[in-house]
Amino acid sequence: MDQRLKMYEELTSAYGVPGFEEPVRQVMRKYLEPLSDEIIYDNLGSIAGVKRGKAGGPRIMVAGHLDEVGWMVTQITDKGFLKLQPLGGWWSQVMLSQRVKVLTRKGELVGVIGSKPPHALSQEERNKVVQIKDMFVDIGASSRDEAKEWGVRPGDPVVPHCDFHVMPNPKILLNKAWDNRAGCAAAIMVLEELKGQEHPNEVYAVGNVQEEVGLRGATTMANTIEPDIAFALDVGIAGDVPGSDGQYQGNLGEGPLIVVYDASMVPHRGLRDLVIDTAEELNIPLQFQSMAGGGTDAGKMHLFGRGVPSLAIGFATRYIHSHVSLIHRDDMENAAKLVAAVIKKLDADTVAQLRRYV
Repeated sequence: MDQRLKMYEELTSAYGVPGFEEPVRQVMRKYLEPLSDEIIYDNLGSIAGVKRGKAGGPRIMVAGHLDEVGWMVTQITDKGFLKLQPLGGWWSQVMLSQRVKVLTRKGELVGVIGSKPPHALSQEERNKVVQIKDMFVDIGASSRDEAKEWGVRPGDPVVPHCDFHVMPNPKILLNKAWDNRAGCAAAIMVLEELKGQEHPNEVYAVGNVQEEVGLRGATTMANTIEPDIAFALDVGIAGDVPGSDGQYQGNLGEGPLIVVYDASMVPHRGLRDLVIDTAEELNIPLQFQSMAGGGTDAGKMHLFGRGVPSLAIGFATRYIHSHVSLIHRDDMENAAKLVAAVIKKLDADTVAQLRRYV
């Protein structure tokens, strides 16, 4: 297994729902340390590896987010079943009968989100979507006391249970949490691309916390770094599956996605054009996507101070916000190559021009 493939496996296999990102933060630190001059944190647990090309040059923030969608235990019933609070956006239809892990103070417990067998469903129930508030996790406990004895407490994180797998096309990779360990991997790879290279700025390769519950780490980490330019590296919605009806123009393996609009940000036109022009110079294919709802960490980073020219760059990913998703490694690696090439152009004069409106 090559080194990048091993990194992908470790990042996606680590657990890290919003507010509980420590395991994946440790993985990201492992890969940032050899490439960075310094490791910094904010007070919520976001992490950044700092690579200084020209000390005192423009500060370039390149950010993925550490957290994945999951749940929290809110209640243990008399019979030992666990009730859930979603952490991040879930469509209830993808949850039933899926395996999960409950991360307790005494270790991991495997469970399943319970569902009625079809034999026991009335016609009315068959036609109705089960609400998350009515779902529960079965860990095999027979009582509340037994679940507590095994270490379960309200507030414990619950994570999707999935294994990393290389598909028959070895460029396509399957696991949970590509949203957004893909962005974390790409941020690390930006530093790899810049290793031994001159660049006229200071680069911060970031893993933000708590994106899925309100872009929170992006807010605090922007306050920590005070960036001059910001890139959010995040997944996009794949449109190359049955039923997509052309709504999203993102195909696996056909290049990074430039997000031209989402509900959190209209991207900076000058930075967008610089990225597109650089991609053309490098013969890196690009795709373009707009999303009427949702957003990325750029939605907060671009609002820091008097405003920060920002752009979201993504990677088409199938089945995000579920237990399992598929991504094409070329899209991540081309995104990292592209951002690194743009960074080499972002000297003080170029950044000043991007920030100037006259």
